[in-house]
Amino acid sequence: MKKKKIIIPLLLLLAVAIYFMVFHKDKNLRYIHKNADAVVLIDSKKLTGQYLFNVAIHPSKWMGNKTKRKSFISLKDAGIRIPDFLQIFHIKDTKLTEWYSVLELKDSQKFIAFLKQEQFTDKGNNLFQKEQVFFMIKGSHCIAGTSEHAFESINEQLLQKSENSVRDADQFIQSSLGSISFISGQKIQNFSIELNHDEIEIKNNSNPDVFNSIISKLQKDKHFLQAELDKENIKNFARFFNKSLVDSSRITSLKGIADLEQVNDTIISYGYDDNFNEIEQKTFQKITQPNYAIDIQSTDPVRTWAYFQSQKWINGENQFTVIPFQPNEISQNSNGVVIKSTQKLLTLSPSFKENYILIRNNALLFSSLKTLNTTEKRIISEFEYVLYANHSQDYWVKIKAKTGDLPLILRW
Repeated sequence: MKKKKIIIPLLLLLAVAIYFMVFHKDKNLRYIHKNADAVVLIDSKKLTGQYLFNVAIHPSKWMGNKTKRKSFISLKDAGIRIPDFLQIFHIKDTKLTEWYSVLELKDSQKFIAFLKQEQFTDKGNNLFQKEQVFFMIKGSHCIAGTSEHAFESINEQLLQKSENSVRDADQFIQSSLGSISFISGQKIQNFSIELNHDEIEIKNNSNPDVFNSIISKLQKDKHFLQAELDKENIKNFARFFNKSLVDSSRITSLKGIADLEQVNDTIISYGYDDNFNEIEQKTFQKITQPNYAIDIQSTDPVRTWAYFQSQKWINGENQFTVIPFQPNEISQNSNGVVIKSTQKLLTLSPSFKENYILIRNNALLFSSLKTLNTTEKRIISEFEYVLYANHSQDYWVKIKAKTGDLPLILRW
């Protein structure tokens, strides 16, 4: 009887502890910038639970890495307070590549030691940089970003500590592992992020039937890149580069394909012989270049051509200069304009009347990505393809990895 009296309270305490460790979450988002137009949330507790579950069912990962140095400072011991929801945001009117986050620090000195261990450069004034990743320590907070341009603006908001800037996580995320949300005034459009065994999905609709149909149609061809977009999708992508593109050029649709090819490139330089006579020197290197064909449909091909010329996208040799890869040729027809590489001609297949962009992995891709380190190349090599698809108001992005014994969450 006494044992029962002890066991029951212990079970209750265990249940309460599990609730606060796994299920209870602080949904107050204090660090999203007031001018943010896009927000990515990651449910840290759900990610941790998913990781531990996968470790539990894969015995090969139980022992961990025996060769890890004792001096190695893991992220959880780096003086950072891991939030229930990691908040990453993009600020309106900044570059597409500029994303930021704010973290709370438990111990700033431990975090600085972690950054030095990871070979970040100390640029002074508590600013650290490694390639395109920046960290700035401001008291008990750390501002992270792919740029340092907005750090002062973010810090000013931190100092204000206004309750009006606190958002509720339920505005952006429901039960998914993560979410990406686009903010326009009071309107918020949410997309869930799910990490499955061998794929990452970003979507705003749980019904995959339409998108699986698109995948099945695309399996017939094996091009490195395939794309087909209507006017609205072109307009959405054009916002990142030229907001007036579609309306000004009268473009209604686009279809394109591309393949990668490795070719010999001749480099000509000049030197001098022993008598100081100039001599031509030739060296050869292998480069990767795409062969492609793009068909752009328009309601007014003459106006489309004139718009491209006004933007100086067509040179005197009728080459489309926006595409920097090898010589190409742009021509006008009764339906629009066609852009083709001249090295090897590709033929476009009939239209599927769908909206998609499919990029397949290709071994030749790595030869053109010289800035990537070994780890980054290994991660990219894990993936088979990236697919964007749209049908009506439903959007879907799938990042498909190669089939493996371990789930994605344990491969990195």
